[in-house]
Order: sequence, then C-alpha cells, then structure tokens
Amino acid sequence: MLQHQRKIPVIAALLSISTASTPALADITQSVEDALNFYHYGHNGAIKMDLNYRYENADQDKGGVPNPRTANANTARLRAGLLSPVFYGLQGYAEYEGNLAMQDDYNSTRNGNTGFSTVADPEKSELNQLWISYAGIPDTVIKGGRQRIKFDDDRFIGNVGWRQMEQTYDSVLITHANQQLYGLVINAGYIGNVQTFTSTTENIDAPILNINYKIGDYGNLIGYGYWLDYTEIENYEKSSQTYGVRMTNYLKPGDSLKVSDNYGLLYTAEWGFQQDYGHGRTNYEADRINVMGGFKAYNFTFQGAVEQLSGQGVNKTFDTPLGTNHAFQGWADLFLVTPANGIRDVFGAIIGAFDRGNLILTGVYHDFSDDTGGIHYGKEWDFMAIKKFGKHYSVLAKYAYYDDLGKLATTTDTQKIWLQASVSF
Repeated sequence: MLQHQRKIPVIAALLSISTASTPALADITQSVEDALNFYHYGHNGAIKMDLNYRYENADQDKGGVPNPRTANANTARLRAGLLSPVFYGLQGYAEYEGNLAMQDDYNSTRNGNTGFSTVADPEKSELNQLWISYAGIPDTVIKGGRQRIKFDDDRFIGNVGWRQMEQTYDSVLITHANQQLYGLVINAGYIGNVQTFTSTTENIDAPILNINYKIGDYGNLIGYGYWLDYTEIENYEKSSQTYGVRMTNYLKPGDSLKVSDNYGLLYTAEWGFQQDYGHGRTNYEADRINVMGGFKAYNFTFQGAVEQLSGQGVNKTFDTPLGTNHAFQGWADLFLVTPANGIRDVFGAIIGAFDRGNLILTGVYHDFSDDTGGIHYGKEWDFMAIKKFGKHYSVLAKYAYYDDLGKLATTTDTQKIWLQASVSF
C-alpha cells in the first residue's frame, strides 16, 4: 500500500523561487514579443508559440498481482501557430502541435506500455487548429474549421487543457454578443469531428448551444443544450443529449460579489438533465447537480461544494465525454468516467494569491461516494502551486493522493506528482 507519509507535497520547494525578474530577461522578452507580433505594420496578425515541459509521476497500488509499474513521463510539447491579419473581416489561423516523450516508462494509451500506470500524453504531432473566421456582421463572429472550444467551466465542452495534446473540434461556431441587450452572449454551432487529447479522431454529429446572460453584478445566468451523436460503433454508447441551467458569479478565479474592500461572496447553482440520443443503444435518464458557496477574505478564497452525477448501471450514467474532466472530481483522475452507481463529490478548497497574484497556492479535499451517499468510494487530497514571471513564463508543482476504500474495481490508491515549466508568446 502507498504509505500516508508520502502525501507530503513537493510543492513547498516552489516557495523558494525568487519573485524578481532581471532587466536582461525583460529586454529579451520584449524583443521576442516585438518579433512575433505584426502590430508595427498596422495589422493584428502574429506568430504564436507555446512550449511546455512536464514531469509526471504516477504510482498506483491495485492490491493485487501484478500491480502497474510506476510511471515516469518526461514530455515537452510545442505549439506553433500563425495568425493572419484581418482582411475585410476575415482572419485565419493555423497551428501545429507536437509532443516529445523523453523516456518510455509510462502508458501513454498509444505506446503499448500497458504494464505501467497511465500518463495520457502520447508522443504524437498533429494539425491542432486550422480555421477561418468572419467578423463582418455586427456583434457576430463566425468561425469554421478545426478550433478550440471552451464553454463556461469546460465541464461539457472543453479543450482538455491540462494534457499536453489538447482536444480540438472540426466545427462551425457562431458567437453573437448583443451590445444592445447588455451581457447576452449566444454560442451556436455544430461539431463534426473531435481531435482528442490522445491524437485520435472521433466522428460525431453534434449541434451545440450555449446562452449566457450577465445579470448586473449578481452573476451570469447560463442555459445550454448539447446533442452528441457518436457515429462509430465503438463510441455509440457515448451518445447523449444534455440540457441544463447554471447561475454563477464565479466565471474565473478572483470573481466574487463584493461585500466590502476586502471581502466578497461567490456561488454556483447548476442543474443538468441527460438522456439517450442518436446511436446510443441504452435508454436512460440521469441528472447532475452542482452547488458551490464560498467567500473571499483579503488574499484568500474559501469554497465548499457538491457535484453529483447520477447513475443507474452500465451505460446509464450522467457523462461528459467532451469535457475537461481533469478539473473535476480530483486531479488523480480516478473518475474521468462516471461509475455505474453515480458519484457524489463533496469537497472544499482554499486558494491563496500572493506576490500581486503571481503566486497562487491551492489546496483541495474531496470525499467521494455513490449518488446516494451510501457507498463510500474514497477520499483525495490535492495541492498545487503556480508561479508566474510576467506574461510569458511560469512554473508549476502539483500533487494528488487518492485513498481508495476498495468499493470499486476501477479505482485504487493513487499518488501523482507533476513538475512543469512553460513559455508562451
């Protein structure tokens, strides 16, 4: 078994990093920024570059023979893109993405090393984005091609941004931001293919709709509908139709309903309904409830929340196959797919912002059970530190420990450690 003393996170080492950036680094950064942007020529095109190095260690104990071997993944991902200037409302973007694996002792899901724990970052390269947009209609942007799509908190439609290879969509998306009706943003589109974070392609027929209306300082009221029809036989059971409504004043870190200069309140209340659709062969109905309350005090944010996805058996669970699921139900990634009996995640988080927001420390505790609360799956501790150096450089340390209670065959004691450094222009 994994020993409890191993829960001590390595992120404390990050606190010793100096917060000062040298004048020489600032000069180099400005030179690179000037070289990559086309603003000096009266246009708004640019060369985009994002380099991300990551070390990930995954140690699991399944309590049987054989156990998976401990995974150690050293990977470096590069994204390089070219954004064209705007020409009569038209703009285009092309982006390459490639991931280099500097050692092979992990299961990437594509390399055949199934004896190791999984780190889903395969050594692949691909065309990550290729789109054309048109903004010649007032308050409206039409974008077609392979593109990144992120709605709300990425629970239903996201880019799986934590993994090295992101998820993008062959799609058409129309975004209308109504200037007369203050705060209304409508996203309507169609997805034809999903380029997954493991560099595979899934065929899908998926109309999508997301309507977001800002209600003054009180928050945003959001309604959505997603009709996902997977058209390949191995993915039929991932098909579903989902409808939901969400009210929140926490769209990004730092948001709150201001009570005084140093205090604020934050909340989320959301309900979703899902049922079979399209090629899905199993009839089912399932619900999702997501409730969060919290407050800000000076540099700290405190949150308490419950997310519940119901389940009634195999292929009868509330699922989010296009979501950035790593951000939900624990960073150890034991619940990327909803268990047959559903899941209830009761959790609390403390977030501290220091050095004018350039250093963020996060701690989260999760308690997992089935959707009735009668079967206790396990508990998890998550810790993260992010240090930013200006707009373009950052380092990260992250830790997750899941303590399994043996009630599910799909989960196990799991410890994960990440160290990461990024440069982005």
